[in-house]
Amino acid sequence: MSVLNLKPIHKNRTLRANVAEQLKDAIISGDLPPGTKLVESQLSSLLGVSRGPLREAISQLVDQGLIESIPYTGTYVANITVTAIQELYSFRTELEQFAFKLVWGKRDDAFFNELDLQLKKLTQAVKDNDRSATIFEELELHNVVYKHCGHSLLQDSWQRLRGRLHLYFTLHQQAHNRAGPLISAHDKYVNLAKSDSLEAMLDHVTEHMQQGYNKVEQLVSGIESNN
Repeated sequence: MSVLNLKPIHKNRTLRANVAEQLKDAIISGDLPPGTKLVESQLSSLLGVSRGPLREAISQLVDQGLIESIPYTGTYVANITVTAIQELYSFRTELEQFAFKLVWGKRDDAFFNELDLQLKKLTQAVKDNDRSATIFEELELHNVVYKHCGHSLLQDSWQRLRGRLHLYFTLHQQAHNRAGPLISAHDKYVNLAKSDSLEAMLDHVTEHMQQGYNKVEQLVSGIESNN
């Protein structure tokens, strides 16, 4: 495992949450490349924590699909594959369409206002060329429909998916050589989410998820070929 830029954990949050966040950042940034074996003794020393919270954090990231635990072999950063990207795209599309079906009759001013606010935050992050903020705000924009849909199992599935989506968005930035989506990329999404046509919204979810996907798939295919 290469030298990592990890910092000792601060105690303002749970150790598990802190460790999971640092490991996730290292994976997403590429400091922990796909296929890297995770050595508990080294990680616990770098982070300044015992193996208990470290193992809890690793288990959380296994659940999110960022880390793989292979019996009798060890724990590794998950490999990025075209198949995994295809599955992520198709599953995310189904989840978001289901969320809109559930929320459609429940939409209110709070829902509309939150969509507008998140779009404003995302637009500002793109203008600021802030890669980290852009990913966070884009995920928060899509989080609105799940937050208001009133389906706890669906909300849980979405939260479990966010780690993989964070990695996908990082790959999207890399493939397109920019900090995030085009400034206008989510305008239609928000406008249709506030419209009277559920059918048009569902159609757009499929279209929206496809934006930039081909370039990401080409990038991942190249990564696979080099591994």
